[in-house]
Parts: sequence; structure tokens; C-alpha cells
Amino acid sequence: MFGYSGKVLHIDLTERKTWVEEKTEDWYKLWIGGVSMASRLCWENIKPGCDAYSPENPVCIANGVFAGTPVPVGGKYGLASKSPMTGFIGDSLSGSWFSIALKRAGWDAVVIHGASESWVNVFIDDQRVEFRDATKLLGLGTFETEEAIREALADDQVRSATIGPAGEKMVRYANVTNDGRQAGRTGHGSVWGSKKLKAVSVRGTHGIQVADPKTLNELSFNITKEAQGPHTSKYRILGTSTNVLNLNKLGLLPTRNYQEGVFEGVETISGEFLHEHNKVKTIACAQCPIACEQMSMVKAGPWTGAMTGIEYECLFANSSNLGIDDINTAIKLIHIADSSGMDAMSMGITISWAMETFEKGIFKKEDFKCEKFPEGFELTFGNSEAAVATAEMIRDREGIGKLLGEGTRIASLTIDEQRGSETYKWAMHSKGLEPAGYEARGLKTFSLGSAVGTRGPCHNRTAAYDPDIQGEVDRFSVDEKRGMLAKDTEEYAAVYDTLPLCKFIRRCFTGKADRAGAWPTIVKLINATTGWDLKYEDIDPIGERAHTIKKAFNIREGWKRSDDTLPYRWMHDPMTKGPSAGHFTSEEELEYMKDTYYEAKGWTKEGLIPKSKLIELGMPDVAEQIGV
Repeated sequence: MFGYSGKVLHIDLTERKTWVEEKTEDWYKLWIGGVSMASRLCWENIKPGCDAYSPENPVCIANGVFAGTPVPVGGKYGLASKSPMTGFIGDSLSGSWFSIALKRAGWDAVVIHGASESWVNVFIDDQRVEFRDATKLLGLGTFETEEAIREALADDQVRSATIGPAGEKMVRYANVTNDGRQAGRTGHGSVWGSKKLKAVSVRGTHGIQVADPKTLNELSFNITKEAQGPHTSKYRILGTSTNVLNLNKLGLLPTRNYQEGVFEGVETISGEFLHEHNKVKTIACAQCPIACEQMSMVKAGPWTGAMTGIEYECLFANSSNLGIDDINTAIKLIHIADSSGMDAMSMGITISWAMETFEKGIFKKEDFKCEKFPEGFELTFGNSEAAVATAEMIRDREGIGKLLGEGTRIASLTIDEQRGSETYKWAMHSKGLEPAGYEARGLKTFSLGSAVGTRGPCHNRTAAYDPDIQGEVDRFSVDEKRGMLAKDTEEYAAVYDTLPLCKFIRRCFTGKADRAGAWPTIVKLINATTGWDLKYEDIDPIGERAHTIKKAFNIREGWKRSDDTLPYRWMHDPMTKGPSAGHFTSEEELEYMKDTYYEAKGWTKEGLIPKSKLIELGMPDVAEQIGV
């Protein structure tokens, strides 16, 4: 096989043994790589109904077809397991050198079973696997862990995926980090913590064979050239933080725990302000000609020296949504999250829930006692010092940080049961995952995409905000088009997540971010890499299949139609300020849009998948288990 080794490495942490599974070329043609392959491996290896922290919930890592080749932004991998946040599929993407090292070691995927009795660093050295004691790595941050492993092995080419202190202490929304990039959102870091898996390190020394290197080089050169032009200037100059001002103008910038969509302090947390006052440099992932990550540093004040990469989704969650207009505080908060291995979005949104709960009188000052503040503190919106202290308490699982480290769903359920309150009305989550940084009350299609997301409400797994913002439909109304739009945008995104390719490259094929622009070139890239003979019409099923296996996993875990819902606030409380004031998505509107969505997907009215659909997509074994 070209582009693949044909081998999946299985590692048992309990028994300290390994074995190799060989897959057929036909299997690769179905699952390709990334989150699709990782999710399929979850289907094959996870015991249905197990707890996310059970040894029976393996970690599944799947490489991309383009990792280690010249294809721009192709150096990514998928990571999947059962999510402790949702109880459903947890799939994430990360990029850079780790995926390339894994490909050069000769592995298309790795499945890590069981749980270790003591903390372990699994070292994959080409075909050899070593279980290294990780006791000395405990307490180290994610970046420090990577450096310590390289130093211990005396090889700066070793690449590691690691967890930080938050993962060790099983903060439910802990991340896995590699090369400064985060495999986040669904709690993989805490799953690794439950297994006492501190890191997976890889040294790969082999080359990667492709079918048609001449064509692949020519295609890659042309895409790289386009990626240096106007199609990516937004990302290269300001990064995704340029969204702050744009979304505020539309009344879509989450503010004070999503109470409103406009923020009066927006100018001093904008991407433009960040670029002028805090930016240090831009960083690119491996195989990336764009370089979107804005490395930013606090240069004065109490947080001096805090530095990390800043992107929009982390920025909104730790600035406007906390009522904080100080960019230095936002950088500090994101630095705490990244260095300790926490999801900065879930952390910020959970803190915003706690702020609102405090301001409504349910939390008291004494609830926030800690070593640094023995009398407690007042966690109010805009209170930078209190926000930073709370983030550190979550990281350390100190005091109320232990509860807040469970995320908004569990925290709100716990407090409501203990104190007879109704904090669930402002607990911003769906399926247990905190939402993206788009105020969905002003985006009807995106509200549907958020409700039906297989891993929860996510801007990366659906681009349903695009037809709303671009004016393809009226973003404030509901009609029969919404189901097909949500289906098309999630399956379009799933193609990129399967290869996987970074979506920032999507306009660099013809200048248009659509199927007609990208698919002809993507077909050529796949065929030049693998020697296959895929056609244009074969690309859409890649995305549909990737999404369907994740939905099938959720159905097997007990998913039901009522799980496809939105935060209470988005369905009951209209905003009062800005261009999106007065709007929300009612329960009746959502149920209607869900009907149109399930119909567009070819599913039943209850959202179940017919056997015929599963067989059509090449999943007869899945059809036997969950098809109707």
C-alpha cells in the first residue's frame, strides 16, 4: 500500500503487552484517517456501555493519509475515545510533528487499552514499544513534559503527546497536548489520567512512500503558493481572533455567560488590539504554510511573562464571556489552561457560569476559600484577579475548583440538588459540552447544527454558522432549508476532519470554500498519495460515513432524540442588546428543524439510522447492531 503501512498498533497498559492488527486496503478506503478512522476504531474496540474512565474505554489515535508528505496542512491526527463530558463519542484533532513521527514509525493508528498501575510514558520507537516510568514527569506542565522526555531520551526528534497537571488530577475537560497544539474539547486528558498515561512518545525513522510523488509535489506546491496569498491573509496576520470585532458587530459575541451578544469592552480584547500590544510571533504547525497561531505575551502588570497561542474560541471564553476587557488577563487565563492541559473554552465558560451563580446570590464568598485567599473572594463578572484564582483552583482541584473541574453540566446539577437552585437555566452546555463562541440565538441554522452535534455544540464539526452569517438564509427565521444546510456543512467539515486537512486551506484550491472548489484537487491528492482511483463523487461519502459512524456510536451508547437540544438560555431568554436583540430559538422551532435535519440525513423521525443507509455506506456490521 502507498501512503499507509496497513498496520494498527495495539498497546495494553494493564498487561504491558502489544500486538499488531493488519487492515485491508478496502478498510482504508472507507475510513481514510483522522477522526473517521479513530471513531471507527472506537466502535471496534470500546465495550458498549462502559464508563469513560473504565479501562475498557481505549484511546484511539489515527493518523492522516497526508501526514509526512508535502501536502500542506496535512500533518494532523485524530484522537477518539468515549467522552467523560458527554458519555458519547469524543473526537479531537491535533497537528504538527507528533503525527509525522507516528507515520514515520510505520503506524497508521494506535489503540491503547486498559489502565496502568503506575504512571507511564509509552515510547514507540519505530516497531519497538517501551513502557517507561513517568513518576518524575508528574506535576510538569504539558510543554515541560515534552522537553523532559526529549532530554531523557537524548533525542530532539522524539515527539510526544502529553497531559499536564489537570489531566493527572482528572479535570473532566483536560486536554492532550503535542507540539503546543491541543487535542481538546471532549476530555481526552482526563481519560489518559484515569489510565495513568502521562505521555505517548514517538521516534520514527522511516520514509513514507507515495504512489505518484511528481504529481503530489506539483499539487502541493500550487496549494502552498495560494496559501501565501489573500485567501489566508486573515489567519496569517491576525489569526482567528479577528472574529472578536466582527461577531460583536453582528450581536453574536458571547458576553457574561452568554447573557448578551455585544460587549462594551470589545476594542481592548480584539485581535487588532492583541496584534498591536501583545503579539510576539506567529507559529505554524508542521506541513503548514499559513502560520495562524498568534503567540502573545503579557508584557507588564501582575501577569507579566504569561505567554501562549491565542485563538478566537479561547479568547472569547476568557474575556467577553467573563465580562473582562483586559487582554492581559485573557492571556494569563489561556496560559494557565494550555500549560496545565485544560480546555480553555470549557474552563472559561464554567467560570462564567460560576460568576453568574455568584452574582445571583447562590454562591457566596466563603465558597471560594483557598490557600491564597483564606477568606474567599467575590467571583463577579470583570474581576480579573478572581478569575485567575478560580482557574488555578480548577487546575489544582482545590476547594470549589474540584466541582468546577467537572464542567457546567455536573456543577450545575450538583449545586441545584444541594441548594434547591435553578442554575441549570444558565448552565451553557449541550450533551455536557460547553458551546462555541457564536451566539446561536442569532443564528438559526447554527443553533440546529449545535443541537445535533455528535460531540456536542461545536464550531469545528459544523459550519452551519456560515449560511447564516453569509446571508444565504435569514439568520433570524426558520424554514425547511435548515436541515439540509446543517447536514451539508457538517459532512463537508467531516471530509476535512477525515483526511485530515486544516479547514483554513479550504479557499486555496480555487478561491471558493465549497465542494466544487476543493473536491477535484482533494481527489487528485488522495490518488497521488495512495495510487487509488477515487472520483469526484467518492468524496462526499467520506464525510457522510465519518459523521455516521460517530452517530452510530452514540446510538449504541443510548442516544435519543431529546439529547439533541440546546442550553436552556438559548431556547428561552432573548438577548436585549445589539443587532440580535429579541431573538432566541424556541423549543418548537428546534423540534421543527430537527425534523428537517433527520429527513435530510435519511434517518427516522426519531433520529435513528436505517439499516439500508448503513449498508450503503459500507457498514453492514454496524447495521446489524443499531440499524432500524
